[in-house]
Amino acid sequence: MKVDSMNEIAENKPREECAVFGVSLKEMEEAAGITYNGLLSLQHRGQEAAGIAVLCGNDMICQKGMGLVNEVFTGDTLDKLPRSTMATGHTRYSTTGSNTLENGQPFITEFLTGRIATSHNGNIINARQIRERLLGYGLNFKATSDSEVISSLIAYYTVKTGSIEKGAVKAASLLRGAFSLVVLASGGKLIAIRDPSGFRPLCIGKSSMGVAVASESCALESCSFDFIRDVYPGEIVIMEKGEITFEEIVLTDKDPDSGLCIFEYVYFARPDSCIDSLSVYEARYRMGKILSKEYPVEADAVCGVPDSGLEAAIGYSAATGIPLVSGFVKNRYIGRSFIYPIQSQRESAVRLKLNPLRANVNGKRIVLVDDSIVRGTTSASIVKSLKGAGAAEVHMRISSPPFMYTCHYGTDIDNEENLIANQMGIERITKAIGADSLGYISIKGLKNACRNSSMKFCTKCFTGDAARAESGKFDLEKAQLS
Repeated sequence: MKVDSMNEIAENKPREECAVFGVSLKEMEEAAGITYNGLLSLQHRGQEAAGIAVLCGNDMICQKGMGLVNEVFTGDTLDKLPRSTMATGHTRYSTTGSNTLENGQPFITEFLTGRIATSHNGNIINARQIRERLLGYGLNFKATSDSEVISSLIAYYTVKTGSIEKGAVKAASLLRGAFSLVVLASGGKLIAIRDPSGFRPLCIGKSSMGVAVASESCALESCSFDFIRDVYPGEIVIMEKGEITFEEIVLTDKDPDSGLCIFEYVYFARPDSCIDSLSVYEARYRMGKILSKEYPVEADAVCGVPDSGLEAAIGYSAATGIPLVSGFVKNRYIGRSFIYPIQSQRESAVRLKLNPLRANVNGKRIVLVDDSIVRGTTSASIVKSLKGAGAAEVHMRISSPPFMYTCHYGTDIDNEENLIANQMGIERITKAIGADSLGYISIKGLKNACRNSSMKFCTKCFTGDAARAESGKFDLEKAQLS
């Protein structure tokens, strides 16, 4: 009998691949515990697996498992990790490689002169070519993830160049796609690298304890590190003994049509994070304001779909003067593995997690704000539940443009035939989800909402780019001679 999890039914959203964290402390041997807290703050970026690697002398000790951070690291499990001043951690959602423990990170790679632990966020589009070449050189692989390929490539060039810094830079220069990397090396160095297009976020924090690097600033702040700045696209930052010892832009071969994935501001990042000089909360608030200008409607109340639509709903309400109300009560105690053994229960799965608040919607014309529509099934269930609770009208407003195309840079956008906007126009989608009207923010409007960012944006999942997966030819033999 087929059973469905809460994630499969109620979380019909694009998902980002991973989160990375690393810490280098001056004296405190609390790196594992700090990394654990950092990963808890980044849990939203990946819920399939978690791992922490610590440096103990010249040895690398790694603990990882399937599940949420607090499921993998109980008190006893965390205590088994050695006390150390250096660690790196990872939470995973798989887009490349199957959802198995072997593909969990960090990846530990041993080579002639040491060991490295590599944590990766993103997706490498030439990983297959690199893997095949390295297999020909006698390297072995235990997993199917592109992140293992990265770790092996760094190790290979560390041996070739005799330097972990040179090896990391050489390897990174051959990668095509999205990568924010944190590499812990047995020589006592923590290395952070961001791809030259800056597809995925990466930032640095500092405190009296030392320095840390994370996918989002919220993780730094939760661990008592002051946010310093973002790692720049193409930059390598090296940390030793709690200090930054080297920082330089070394990668320049960027995709001219790409930049930071704009969906970081729409959905992926936590609203209390700041990415590339822009507050995520402020960006989402402005998305709502712009939506109200692009798609106004007469209504009695505005409500956001928890949690992803709340900030844009606040902005829509503020711009229009239409009262903001809580439209749903969210059940926060249903686990990821909650199952529905019979069809009637599966059909009501969304209401088990989001139940409409009848007192706020009954008899009212509702503006319902959400971040995206992927397949349309979840949106249809939510609209149906609001009307079942007495809403007179439901006008849906979406703070991202229509998803039309798949993504090769580390975002799990479904097959194009399953993307409702790829198969239907606005009028048909409106009818399919049961809404009275539907409005998506324009690409121009979305970019305007994110205008204070220091980055150029990647919007290819909205606009398409058939050649993007074929870009970045790889020739390792030629690279060796350079």
